[in-house]
Order: sequence, then structure tokens, then C-alpha cells
Amino acid sequence: MGRCYTILQRVIEAWQAKDIDRVLAFMDDEIIWHYAAAAMPPVRGKAAARKLLERFQADMHGIQWRIFAYSETGDRLFLEGVDDYTTTDGHRVATPYAGVLDFRGDLIVGWRDYVDLGVAAEQKAGAPLSRQVESLLDRPIAS
Repeated sequence: MGRCYTILQRVIEAWQAKDIDRVLAFMDDEIIWHYAAAAMPPVRGKAAARKLLERFQADMHGIQWRIFAYSETGDRLFLEGVDDYTTTDGHRVATPYAGVLDFRGDLIVGWRDYVDLGVAAEQKAGAPLSRQVESLLDRPIAS
């Protein structure tokens, strides 16, 4: 397991503990975070990242943040995974994604998530998981 992936595992542990301060401790003050990179403008800086995390946390319960594959090159981590959680309204959301994280030392300076927001919106509205999403969930977790 590489350095960048080990840091991400610590971020995941902090997120699952609902500890936003600890999540932010792994981010550079000037982080640029492209959540849904092609669809939305980036979040810039820790203060904006905190707002995004607080918004996520308010409606994500029992999250299983699973990573199926990853690769590191230098200070860059590539990954494929799924965020699988239940909304406050009781709807299951399982969103497959690919992500790229850039590090400077032990801090995340760039984070780009490539995710289909339409899939997430349908599930949040109560649609069942599609067959193609279901087929992406039953894969071994990376170690």
C-alpha cells in the first residue's frame, strides 16, 4: 500500500467517524476539489470544503466508501470506487466513481471526482439501483 493510499484510508476513517475536522486536517488550505468534475465548478479552500462536507454529512448515513482499484504515481492517486449510503429519507444511494487526488507532502491539494450526478439524483428520489450499478458493487475491495 502506497503513501497516498494510506493517507486516503485515514481520510475515510475520519469521514466514517463523522469527524470533519480530522478529514480537513488531511487537506491543504488551498485545496481545489472538483466534486463531479465535469458538471460543477470546483470548491476552493478548506472553508468551502467544510461546507461541502457538512452538506454531504447531513444526508449520508451508514456510508460504505469502497475502493475497488487504485494506482499511485508520484504524488498522484487514481482510484475507482463506490459511495454507498442511505439518505435521511431512507433511500439507498450507490454512486460509482473514479477519482484523482494530488498530494503535496502528506496533504491533499487537488481532488477530482468523476461521477454521474444523474444516477445519484435518481436514487435519492427513490429509484432502485439499476442493474449496471448493482453489477459494479460486488467486486473485491482493494487492499
